Amino acid sequence: MGVLSNLGINTAKIHVNFSSEELIKLALETDDNSALSDTEALMVYSGKKTGRSPKDKRIVVEESTKENINWGEVNMPIDAASFEQSKVNAIHFFNQCKELYVLDGYAVWDKENRIKVRVICTKAYHALFMFNMLIRPSQQELETFGTPDYILYNAGATVADLSIKGITSNTSIQLSFEKKEILIFGTEYAGEMKKAIFSLLNYLMPLKQNLSMHCSANESAKGEVSLFFGLSGTGKTTLSADPHRKLIGDDEHIWNDHGISNIEGGCYAKVINLESAKEPEIYQAIRKGTILENVVYDPASNKVDYTNQSITENTRAAYPIEFISNAKIPCIGKHPNHIIFLTCDAFGVLPPISSLDSEQAQYHFISGYTAKVAGTEMGVTEPVATFSSCFGAAFMVWKPIVYAKLLAEKMNQHQTKVWLINTGWIGGGYGVGKRINLAYTRAMINAIHENLFQNVTFHTEPYFNLSIPESCPEIPNSILNPIDAWSNKDAYVAQAKKLKNLFDANYLKFQ
Repeated sequence: MGVLSNLGINTAKIHVNFSSEELIKLALETDDNSALSDTEALMVYSGKKTGRSPKDKRIVVEESTKENINWGEVNMPIDAASFEQSKVNAIHFFNQCKELYVLDGYAVWDKENRIKVRVICTKAYHALFMFNMLIRPSQQELETFGTPDYILYNAGATVADLSIKGITSNTSIQLSFEKKEILIFGTEYAGEMKKAIFSLLNYLMPLKQNLSMHCSANESAKGEVSLFFGLSGTGKTTLSADPHRKLIGDDEHIWNDHGISNIEGGCYAKVINLESAKEPEIYQAIRKGTILENVVYDPASNKVDYTNQSITENTRAAYPIEFISNAKIPCIGKHPNHIIFLTCDAFGVLPPISSLDSEQAQYHFISGYTAKVAGTEMGVTEPVATFSSCFGAAFMVWKPIVYAKLLAEKMNQHQTKVWLINTGWIGGGYGVGKRINLAYTRAMINAIHENLFQNVTFHTEPYFNLSIPESCPEIPNSILNPIDAWSNKDAYVAQAKKLKNLFDANYLKFQ
């Protein structure tokens, strides 16, 4: 009997829990688009899809779970019969393949909340990706792994069946919380697997009064933990990579009764424009065992050109977290002392640093604000406000208020301080002001970590009622209150009112 025969899968050759070295060798042998870089990382191409397909994600409507799910454009429904038919198709596809890969691993470091995941896929690089991203069991744990809690069927190399009700494109990602199964069709982008597991945990954790979070986490030598939340482009990866602090994780965590736990065993870092001087930890992690996804390289030297976006801007490296020299293993920590919400405010309205009370923390958490600079028809570039609840709306399953209340309960219980840091513009909006110096942002975060604001006076600004410190070491006082840095005070007032209106209009959706 084969390892998957109980699922109706009887593919002739099944590679079960192969090592990193074996999977790299198989990837090079079976995939013409793979090669080793000059630092021996495995370079792969994910095909037509080079990013996630959020419009193709579906959650199965099931009696036991349907009341809990925040149905809408993020969590779109599919019925159980459609899921079953899709699963039959996945198994049929697997049975036509010459070989399959099976990988067992854990999600969540904290053993009380750990889940056992089995991945079934058709590409060696996908198995290696999940080997890097899940928590790797020891040899003894593999021998006693037993029945997995959840199974991920990655049939991404075949398309979804458009005749099945609820499927609207060739790509389909389907989650059944009752069946404890995930199906993937029509995309070979590896990040889909990682985020499917995250969505799963975003459903499971609130059931146990645990908060699942889209954030990075690090820890001081004294064991003091900070969490960093922020949308793409706000500096989350850069600011949480601190040589004086250990990295607990770069992307997904839970906060439970014992403290913080990383969900993953690896990192999936953006590498567009990667430079060793700016991000040495990531640069040094790109070696044997690491996957480089959709990068462009010189075929003569196999040297990667990190500036080249011709395949995609979303180039990535996936590596085990221990490839980061100052990673904390096991990836768990105490209850956080500080939570830092990062925003890149291109309107130039929000202060570089402010302190939030419990109500404000919920408001800014539910808002999940940043601003992007987008081109308009006249060739003028102006900021566009972006809101993503819980700083990760695409992966949340319950209503945002569920996560926000858990956050407030936990921060109140553990006296966690919450800060809002603007890594965007000061002295004017985009095109008038300038982006705040990264060294200033680092100095503010250092001041938070060293508790240097304990004896500093704070004052409240009138638009968001944010508490702004009167001084901060290494920072000119003139930039701390945003209106002071604007030469045109009336323009600041107009811009501040405009941004507050955008916040309020967005927040109304959650009332």
